[in-house]
Amino acid sequence: MSVEKKDFIFLSAVIFLIAFAAKFMGGVVPSVGGPVFGILMGIMLSGYFKPGRQRLFKDISKNLLQYSIILIGFELDINNVLKVGGNSLALMVTTIAFTMLLALFLGKMLKLSLNTVLLIGAGTSICGGSAIIATAAVIKAADDEIIHSLSTIFLFNIIAAFVFPPIGRYLLMGDHTFGMWAGTAINDSSSVMAAGFTFSDQAGRLAAIVKLTRTLMIIPVTFLISLFYSRVCGRGGGYDVKKIFPWFIAAFAFASLTRTVLSGTVDHEVFGRIASIGKFLVIASLAAIGLNTNLSALVKNGRRPIFLGLVCWVALCAFSLALIKFF
Repeated sequence: MSVEKKDFIFLSAVIFLIAFAAKFMGGVVPSVGGPVFGILMGIMLSGYFKPGRQRLFKDISKNLLQYSIILIGFELDINNVLKVGGNSLALMVTTIAFTMLLALFLGKMLKLSLNTVLLIGAGTSICGGSAIIATAAVIKAADDEIIHSLSTIFLFNIIAAFVFPPIGRYLLMGDHTFGMWAGTAINDSSSVMAAGFTFSDQAGRLAAIVKLTRTLMIIPVTFLISLFYSRVCGRGGGYDVKKIFPWFIAAFAFASLTRTVLSGTVDHEVFGRIASIGKFLVIASLAAIGLNTNLSALVKNGRRPIFLGLVCWVALCAFSLALIKFF
């Protein structure tokens, strides 16, 4: 057995042990929830692992999160998925346009590079790291610009997982309002799932659907960015739908369709058990993310990119909540 395979097995075992402990703690303190305990325990233990193992934690967390979303699809009727996705589409377009324009305006004032501004704007408005990587390919961003942007977005993802549920309860939000808000205003899918399911199962399911709708916006937004970038800079990195399409969303839709088609012949409890495995994998993926987190390195990323990310994220949170509550 290769050294890397041994590491993979060992680190996977560590992740699942943390996830089981976090799930137990989430049952003891439901106001905090298993997902938040998962990422918190991971961060607390991250210093015990060598930097060379961080790549494996990152890969494992990405795969676990995608599998969790697919399994949760077995709990959702495809008709509801399409309804929620369609109803949230206008909200997605409006908030993405607002955030990207704000990022361009503030980025110019802060004298940041156009690449950094576009990466942080896309990461904040669409779906965190996936949007940054897709946009980076289009504009041929430098490695340091990608790292700064990913670090900035990731910092606010962690904060969101902790602060969104208490804010939702303080503002007396219902499951629907909170699910829509979390799915629209939190950057990365992992933190959306953490905040949503910490608030309630219903809010978590709704947040997942809204977030997946938002993730699909990678395709048109990166296309528009490629046109904008070529016009402004006279160059770009090309555009390939096959490379940027989030294929796990198709698997999620298939799972939801399967549940809908078989709902008359298969006991709903079976689908519920499958989805419960998916919810546990959310905790495991967040534990892996925590183990891959270096908070001091994130904070040292640079004041101006962090400030841009902070203002864009806070503005997105406030603007999206206003749209959800009043329109």
